Amino acid sequence: MTGKQRVVAAFSGKPTDRTVWVPFAGVHAGKLKGYNAYQVLTDIEALVSSLLEANRLYDPDGQPVVFDLQIEAEALGCKLLWSDRSPPTVVEHPLAEDYAIPTSVPGPADGRIGLCLEAMKRMKAEVGDRTALYGLITGPLTLASHLRGTDLFMDLILQPEKAVDLLAYCLEVARKMAEYYAGTGMDVIAVVDPMVSQISPDHFNEFLSPVYGELFSHIRSMGIFSSFFVCGNATRNIEPMCQTRPNGISVDENVDLIAAKKITDSYDITIGGNLPLTTVMLMGNQAENARAALDLIERAGDRRFMLSPGCDMPYDTPSENVIAIAQAAHNPDLARSIVQACENSATDSFDIPVEIPDYASRAFPLVEVFTLDSSSCAACTYMMAAAKDMKDIFGDRVEVVEYKYTVRENVARCRAVGVKNLPSIYIDGRLAWSSIIPSRNEFKAEIEKAIASHEV
Repeated sequence: MTGKQRVVAAFSGKPTDRTVWVPFAGVHAGKLKGYNAYQVLTDIEALVSSLLEANRLYDPDGQPVVFDLQIEAEALGCKLLWSDRSPPTVVEHPLAEDYAIPTSVPGPADGRIGLCLEAMKRMKAEVGDRTALYGLITGPLTLASHLRGTDLFMDLILQPEKAVDLLAYCLEVARKMAEYYAGTGMDVIAVVDPMVSQISPDHFNEFLSPVYGELFSHIRSMGIFSSFFVCGNATRNIEPMCQTRPNGISVDENVDLIAAKKITDSYDITIGGNLPLTTVMLMGNQAENARAALDLIERAGDRRFMLSPGCDMPYDTPSENVIAIAQAAHNPDLARSIVQACENSATDSFDIPVEIPDYASRAFPLVEVFTLDSSSCAACTYMMAAAKDMKDIFGDRVEVVEYKYTVRENVARCRAVGVKNLPSIYIDGRLAWSSIIPSRNEFKAEIEKAIASHEV
């Protein structure tokens, strides 16, 4: 099956050949190419090249194109505050003082909407045959909060008619954005509304059920799958959300995914999530990330489940951690053996003597590629291919060797060399790249320097 076929099957309640993997790499994708959040969310070339790198490195079944809940707000006049490591935040709310609800919705050329549409078209052309692409729109409650500010929550109590009118307007914006994105060939329209976790089921049913029921019906009428993304502890609203009839619901680590899945299963809705963003993905190591992924895979079962981060992953999430999660989804048996090897290594059961080359006395450079397994790990495959390319270029003037972590002696070698992350490339015993695949020109330059040092 292709990744796209797996996503379609999961949303349709059909079996898949393995767990579906959908990493939410928003601004984090920019880090893979050296771009900050502002660059990756404002420059089409930076955005597309970053998305393609995330696709190559993480081998996803599904992938969001832009993860920025301020796109619509900016087009409607909200002032944004930008950060280097996260999407912007709304700092001024146009309706905070003058509660005059707009009468027109943003067009495809307003704000950064055109940037999103162009990125979607280009990604569709590049990877759309094998990867399900997600177009993310801002949910009506969150967009209303952007426009009105925190007073919106008092409006629900003190002037509900006004709140209903504002939510109705935000629904029209969402409908139109869904149409724009559908026109680029997006496979899934994901409605992201983190504010849903902040209201009661009674308020959800009164104010949001009609809005979301209409929105998901509209998306369904276009022949596209829909997904309802929430953040925070939305446990109490899982069933009301299901009753609005999306094809899928995604939750973060504040929700007991297995308990929530019992509810979503009863409505024939697929659930996604909910790897911890900070404690595991940002701060954990590869073994901890693989273990967390395997635990979710085993507990959630093989129907109507998608393995994902709890939300948009932090900018500084180590790419090697995401690679470990991808490996758990792609090849859980191999991932289990690697986790076991790491655990055994920690107790010195891999205290095997290994011979470290005398790099300085060699006649030519030695390129050592430490991988999970280049035959099954996509990132490892590309990294090994880059090393083989150098062998093709330089021939006998360089030696290339791969050390797969699935081999017992190589676990000991990783420890002896001090390899912290997989995959990694070492040149003459020096770490050159860790989890980032170098460009051909970068790699050539490093090899040429190493050859020159051996010729002295």
